[in-house]
Amino acid sequence: MEDGTADGRLAAVVELAQALATAQTPQEAARAGARGARRAMGGSFAAVSAWERETGRLRVLVNDGELAPGEEPEPADESYSVHDFPEIAEFLHGSWARGGAPHAWVETAEGTGASPGGSSWGRAAALRRRGRGSCVVAPLVLHGRAWGEIYVARGVGEPPFARPDADFATVLAAVLASGIAQTERLAEVQRLAFTDPLTGLGNRRAVDVRLDEALERHRAEGVPVSLVVCDLNGLKTVNDRLGHAVGDRLLERFGSLLSLCGAMLPGSLAARLGGDEFCIVAVGSSADDVVHAATELCLRAAKLDVGEGVACGVASTGDPIGPVRSARRLFRLADAAQYRAKALRAAYPVVAGREGPEDPVLHLADAPPPTDPTERRHIRGHHP
Repeated sequence: MEDGTADGRLAAVVELAQALATAQTPQEAARAGARGARRAMGGSFAAVSAWERETGRLRVLVNDGELAPGEEPEPADESYSVHDFPEIAEFLHGSWARGGAPHAWVETAEGTGASPGGSSWGRAAALRRRGRGSCVVAPLVLHGRAWGEIYVARGVGEPPFARPDADFATVLAAVLASGIAQTERLAEVQRLAFTDPLTGLGNRRAVDVRLDEALERHRAEGVPVSLVVCDLNGLKTVNDRLGHAVGDRLLERFGSLLSLCGAMLPGSLAARLGGDEFCIVAVGSSADDVVHAATELCLRAAKLDVGEGVACGVASTGDPIGPVRSARRLFRLADAAQYRAKALRAAYPVVAGREGPEDPVLHLADAPPPTDPTERRHIRGHHP
C-alpha cells in the first residue's frame, strides 16, 4: 500500500524514474510504469495502453498485479475501441487545447466518475465486470499528443480513489511519458543505425552483426548459415534513361521482393549492402530451402517493369564449400557465385559448391559462353 505522505510520494516518483532509466524499449518502460504506478498508488491492478489512431483502438501493452480472468501480463491482442472510451479523444480538446495540462480522473464501479465530459459508462462497466471498485485513469502525453493512458484500479471493498490520488497519478503519468519518449528515441537511433533509409531493409552493419552471431552458433552447434548475395541488373541504365527517382523506386520495389522471399526462411535478415547490392542472411534453414527462396527471388525480379532482373549467388555451410571460419569467407564465396551468375546472365541463382554446368539450377541454355579468362576461371569454381 502507498505511503500517502509527501515524502512517501516523492520517494515513489524517484523509484519510478530510476526503474524507467534502465528501460531499453517502450515495452520495458510500460512494464516498469505499470508496476511502479500500482505500487505507488496502492492499487491491486495497473495497465498501460497505447492509442493506435489508425485503428481507433486502445491496445493494452502491460497488465500488472491481480489479473481478472482473460487478462494476461503482456497480451498479444487485447484492445478496446476508443468509441467505448471517448474521453481519450477529449484529451485533445477542452482545457488542454486552451493551454492547460492533461489531468487524471477517478472512475467508480457505480459510475460516479469525473472523466472529461462526465462519467464513462465504459469504464464503470469494465470495473464491475472485473470485480474492481474504482480506478484512476491518467493520459500519457508525448510530444504534445495523447499517446495512451495508465490505469490503476483497486478492488471492491478497498478504499476508493479520490481527487488527490488523481493529482498524484498525473505526476506519475508525466514521469512515465518521459521514460517512454526516451526509449522511443533510443529505439529510433538503433533502428536508423541498422536500417537502410530508402528500402527499410537492414544495412551492412546489421548484416555484419547477424553473420558474426550466426557463425558463432554454427561453430558451437553446427547450425547452418547461408548467405544470398544479389546484384540488381540495369540500375544504371534506369537512372540514366528514366531518372534517379525511377531508380529509387526500382530499389524500393526490389527491396520489397527481397523481404517477401526472405520471409520464406524463418529468422532470416534481408538487407541492402549499398548501391544495387542486396543480401539475405539465413540461419537454421537448409541449403535447399535457401536456394529455393533465392530462385523465387530471381523469378519475381525478372518480372519487374524496369531493370534487368537480378544476378544472385548463394553460399551455405550446408553445401560442400569447406570450413567457414569467418563472415568474410562466406561473403567471398557468395560474391564469387554472384559474379558468375552476372557473367553468365543466369536466370537462376548460382550456388557455391554446386557449380558444375550440369547443375539444373543454372538453366544456362540461352547464355553464351564467357570469353573473358577471368569469367572462365570463376565458372570452373576456382574462387579467390
